Amino acid sequence: MNLIFKTQNSKFKTLLLLMIWLAIGISLRLTNLTAKPPWTDEFSTLVFSLGNSFLPVPLDQPISVDALLQPLQPQPTSGIKDVWEHLSSESNHPPLYFVLTHWWMRLFPTHEGLVSLWGARSLAALFGAASIPAIYALGKLAFRSRLVSHLAAAMMATSPYGIFLAQEARHYTLGILWVIASFACLVIAIRHIQNQTQIPISIVLWWVGVNAIGIATHYFFTLTLCAEALVLLFFAWREWRQKHKSIQNSKFKICPKGTLGVSADPPQQAQHSIRTPPTSLSPHFHSAPWFRIYAVAAGTLVAGLVWLPVFLQNSYGSKLTEWIQSPRTGMAWLNPIFQALAAWITMISLLPVEASQLALVIVSGILMLIFFIWAVPILVRGIKVQLKQPQTHLMTQVFTSLIVGAIALFFIFTYLLGIDLTRGARYNFVYFPAVIVLLGASLAVCWQTPILQKGKWGMNGKKAVMIIWLMGLASAITVVCNLGYQKYYRPDLFVQLIQQTSHVPVLITTTQKTHVQIGEMMGIAREFKIQKLKFPSPLFILAHQDENPNTSTSAVQKTVKTLPRPFDLWLVNFYAPEPEEVKNCVADTQSLPAVNGYEYKLYHCGN
Repeated sequence: MNLIFKTQNSKFKTLLLLMIWLAIGISLRLTNLTAKPPWTDEFSTLVFSLGNSFLPVPLDQPISVDALLQPLQPQPTSGIKDVWEHLSSESNHPPLYFVLTHWWMRLFPTHEGLVSLWGARSLAALFGAASIPAIYALGKLAFRSRLVSHLAAAMMATSPYGIFLAQEARHYTLGILWVIASFACLVIAIRHIQNQTQIPISIVLWWVGVNAIGIATHYFFTLTLCAEALVLLFFAWREWRQKHKSIQNSKFKICPKGTLGVSADPPQQAQHSIRTPPTSLSPHFHSAPWFRIYAVAAGTLVAGLVWLPVFLQNSYGSKLTEWIQSPRTGMAWLNPIFQALAAWITMISLLPVEASQLALVIVSGILMLIFFIWAVPILVRGIKVQLKQPQTHLMTQVFTSLIVGAIALFFIFTYLLGIDLTRGARYNFVYFPAVIVLLGASLAVCWQTPILQKGKWGMNGKKAVMIIWLMGLASAITVVCNLGYQKYYRPDLFVQLIQQTSHVPVLITTTQKTHVQIGEMMGIAREFKIQKLKFPSPLFILAHQDENPNTSTSAVQKTVKTLPRPFDLWLVNFYAPEPEEVKNCVADTQSLPAVNGYEYKLYHCGN
C-alpha cells in the first residue's frame, strides 16, 4: 500500500512540475504576441491561409492602402480548395499548416476589416507550447529518466530560439512536433536494432505517417529524415564492424605468451574456416529490425515523392529562394560559420544584443561571453559522463549523431550546393529537439554533482543548473520584448519616420518581383490602417520587374510625371535606375535613421 501511495504521489509531482513548465512556456509565447509587426513570410501565411491570392494586387500604378491590403480581408466563400490552389501556384511550401491556419483563423474576429494577427500567431504559439510535454516524453523515452525529461522540458519552455519560432505565424513549431515524433520512432528502432528484435508494425506505420505529415508541413523536414538515415547507417556500419571483428577473432586466438596463433580447431576444420568466405560480413541487414526499417524508408520515400513535382516547379531556382543562393567572395565564405554559431547560441541564451542603447548591447555581449565560457565546459562534461554510462551511452550517441549529421548536411548544402541554409536560423528546427534533449541529459549530470569544481569558485550542481535555466528565462523575455531576434522588417518605425518627415501627400514606390515585395509594402500599409493616423494615407506603386529593371523605371516615370504636386516620393527597396522625372524633385539631405528591412531615398516633388 505504501509503495502504491508513493508511486501515485511521484506521478502527481511529475505532472504538477510538467504543468509548471507548460504554464511558463505558454505565458512566454503569448506575451506581446502582436506587439511586433508581421513580416513578409507571415503575410504569405495570412494571405494563403485565407484562401486568397497576391495576384489581384494592381501593379505599375498608384494604389491605395485598402487596395494593397485587400488580400488580407477574409472572404466567406474561400475554402480549402482555394488555399491549395493559390499556395501551389504562388508559393513553394506544402499545404498542411496553411490548411490548419485557415480553419483556426475563422475563430477570431477581424481587426479593422483585416485578418486577426493574434489569431494566426496564436496557433504557432500553441504548437510551440505543445513541444514542451512532447520533449518531456521524448526525453523519458530515450533516457528513461524523469530528471532528464524535466530539465529538457524546462529548457524548451524558455529557449529563446523556441520562443522566436513560436511568435511567428509560420509552420516551424508544427514541424518541431513532427521532428520530436520522428525522433521517438528512431529511438525505438535503435533499441530494437541493439536487441536484435522485431520493430512492432504499429511503430512502422506511425513512423511512416509522421514522416509523411512532416514533409507535408515543410520540405526541410527531409533534412531531419536524412539525419536519421545517417544515424542508422552509422549503427549499421558499427554493427558490421563488430561482427567482422568477431569473425576474425573466431579464426585466431591469442597464445599464452601473447603471440597471435591459429585457432585450436582440427586442421581440416581450421582450413575449411579459412577458405570459406565469411557469408555474414554484411551487417544484420536481413535480421529482424532491418526489414521493417526498409519498409519505413520505402513508405517515407513514396510520401516524399508525392511532393516532388510541386517542389521542382516552385522551389529550387525560383525567385522566392534567390536570397539563399547568392554567390560569396572573400570573407563572405566565413559568414555561414558565424551564422550557424549564432543560431546554436540562441537555442540557450540571447540577451538584448539588438537593443538601441549601445551600452546595453555591450553589457549583454559581455555577460553572454562570460556565461558561455563558464557553461560550455559544464555541458560538455555532462555529455561525456553520459557517454561513459552503460545505460545512457547509446542514446547520448544517437542524439549527438543526429545533431552532427544535421549540421553536416547544412554545410554540405551551403558550401557544395551553393544553398546557404545557415542564413535562416529558423531552418535549424530540423534538429532543434535533439539539442534540447541532449542539453537535458547534460544538465541531469550537473544536477547530481555535489560540487562542480574545487577551489574558490566551486559551485553546487543544482545552483549551476538554476543559473543556466534563469539565463534561458532572461533570454526568453529578451525575445518577447523584441530586444533579440528582432523582426527583419520594422514598418512601424518606417511609418513613424514618414509622419515626422513628410508634410504633403506621400507616394511610396518599390520594385516588385514576387509576393515578398508586396508583403514588404503591406507591412507599411497595415500600420497606416490599424493606427488610424490623421496623416493622409499614402499611395503605393509596385513597379513590376522581370529581367529588365528598366520596366520598373518606366512605370514610376509615368506616375511621377502625371501625379498632382506637391508630394513626397519615397523610393523604398527600389532596385532599378531612378526615373528621369525624379531629377525635377529635390533630394532630401537630412540625416535620417536606418530602418530594418527598408532601404529608402526621399525626394520632395513640388510645383
